[in-house]
Amino acid sequence: KTQKSTRKPSSRHPLSDSERRKRFFTSLCAQIDGGHFTNALKTCGKILRLYPNDTDALQTMLFLLLQTEQYTSALHHLDSMAGDHDFERAYTLYRLQREVDAQQLLNSMNGRDQHRGTVHLEAQLSYRQGSFDEALNFYNRLLDTADPQTEEHSDVLTNLQASQQHADFISSGYLKALDRLPLAIVATLENAPPAFQTKYTSPLLATPSLALPTKPKGTKVRMSRVPADITPGVSPAPDPERWLKKSERSNYAGAKRRRGGATQGS
Repeated sequence: KTQKSTRKPSSRHPLSDSERRKRFFTSLCAQIDGGHFTNALKTCGKILRLYPNDTDALQTMLFLLLQTEQYTSALHHLDSMAGDHDFERAYTLYRLQREVDAQQLLNSMNGRDQHRGTVHLEAQLSYRQGSFDEALNFYNRLLDTADPQTEEHSDVLTNLQASQQHADFISSGYLKALDRLPLAIVATLENAPPAFQTKYTSPLLATPSLALPTKPKGTKVRMSRVPADITPGVSPAPDPERWLKKSERSNYAGAKRRRGGATQGS
């Protein structure tokens, strides 16, 4: 006889979607606080499967994608979000090295959403595009209003010094570098003709007429094939039948007859 199970059926009812959402958000907060962003992304996805239009979950998903440097996915995620997210989109474009698109988007904001993050992004875009004077202006604005005891103040000061060094080199630093060169090198640089400007052509797309001329190949001198231990005229000459099979050599028949004439022992 089979024993009947003594386990009582569970009396708990399945959780409702709202209760599951609450539990997911509790786990999500703990994962973010612990820096477990990969697991937090999975939990956030579970919430969005229950409530695809949950504003908090959508915003948290964007934050997590940016934290994990998944900028292409973040850009696609922004397309599914309602509302104005021009700053977040501009920042994502900047991280994707699409500086022109990011700058155009910031210019189109026309003073909207001008918080400190926007000024930071303007400064970084100016620095990356080589506009070091503009970057200096933005970083000076940020430095004047930053708390000296914060990490932001230290970061702004570092970026300000880097922008200042680049701006100084472009305006006068290169002249000082030239002054430190030997006079002979300076004279050579000043007397050298300007470089001929040529258009770059990819090697894979180059036409035969643009191919570089090749140097004519010289006639190679054939090296001697005489072995190092052989002295011509002194060492014995090699066997002229060495290229023939042993059965075809003249001494093979005589050797065979000698072997055939031998008598076997009793």
